[in-house]
Amino acid sequence: MIKMSIFILLICFFTIGRSSDVEWFKRKKNHVVHNLNSKEVSAISQRVEESADEFEKILDSILIPRVPDSQGNRKVQEYITSFLRDLNWDVEVDSFTDSTPLGKKKFANIIATLDPKAKRHLTFACHFDSKLNREYTFLGAVDSAVPCAMMLNMAKTLKDVFSKSPPDDASDITLQFIFFDGEEAFVRWTDTDSLYGARHLAKTWEQKKYPENNEDGTSELDRMDVLVLLDLLGGPTPTFYNYFTETEHLYDSLVSIETFLQSKKLLSNTKKYFVNLAMSAGIQDDHIPFYKRGVRTLHLIPLPFPTVWHQESDNKDNLDFSTIRNLNKILWTFVVAYLHLPLDSIS
Repeated sequence: MIKMSIFILLICFFTIGRSSDVEWFKRKKNHVVHNLNSKEVSAISQRVEESADEFEKILDSILIPRVPDSQGNRKVQEYITSFLRDLNWDVEVDSFTDSTPLGKKKFANIIATLDPKAKRHLTFACHFDSKLNREYTFLGAVDSAVPCAMMLNMAKTLKDVFSKSPPDDASDITLQFIFFDGEEAFVRWTDTDSLYGARHLAKTWEQKKYPENNEDGTSELDRMDVLVLLDLLGGPTPTFYNYFTETEHLYDSLVSIETFLQSKKLLSNTKKYFVNLAMSAGIQDDHIPFYKRGVRTLHLIPLPFPTVWHQESDNKDNLDFSTIRNLNKILWTFVVAYLHLPLDSIS
């Protein structure tokens, strides 16, 4: 699923032609994450605890072999799209065919947007495909059924919060989910045998002007405030680092949220997940095609990788549901704080 490189990844940002004078484009650079009070974070945490059974139900629907262009993959596609459409999200499917070492394969990225009329997106993403393995049945629980289930669980459990009109200072931003297909290599990880869905979507959005026919040079990619990529989540005691200076302030928000939740005894862990430390790890993942095109990235992947990575043991039996609930509390709080969503009626 991911290629780990020992070298530092050096990326140049190419923003030629993008206008910094476009008002909505400027606002995303100055966006502030709100601070939530004790009552608000407690209410969100309670929602996470109450939705534990729902999370497991969602996970079970995804936790099947789902190699691209397979019956299992199409079944999970249908589950995700139906799930979010039932919640009144705007859902698009980016279908395409690409060459692989095993011949032509069909792929389908799923893009779900809470309010399609909003100019800007807080984009959470993960991959929903699983790795091809001819020796045993590979389910890919942490890789990446759990991140998919976390996102869907958030959408359903916070439906009433997401349905409220945002305040004026966040009226042009909404939540967006991307479920990438074809993250895994079919044979061996290379630039062309990996990240099929991410490479296709990043290229497509780079070429798609937004607003349509604008002369400011802004594209669909520019609508993304930040790409929050979730991967390899669900194992016990993960450790996260800040991998990108451009999103240091957002990573710091996660550090602060975790600290605040711990201080209120709302997390079951005593060990810190989010380490206040920056590092260049050179991790190849679905963010790369977007990051190369100037999209700010927050990559939430633990280091070291879980011990079950790419093993038959990456299944439900080896998940730590307490850790998953803790991460949900942190991430849901971050989403509500970033979108400035009102919580006056949440309980």
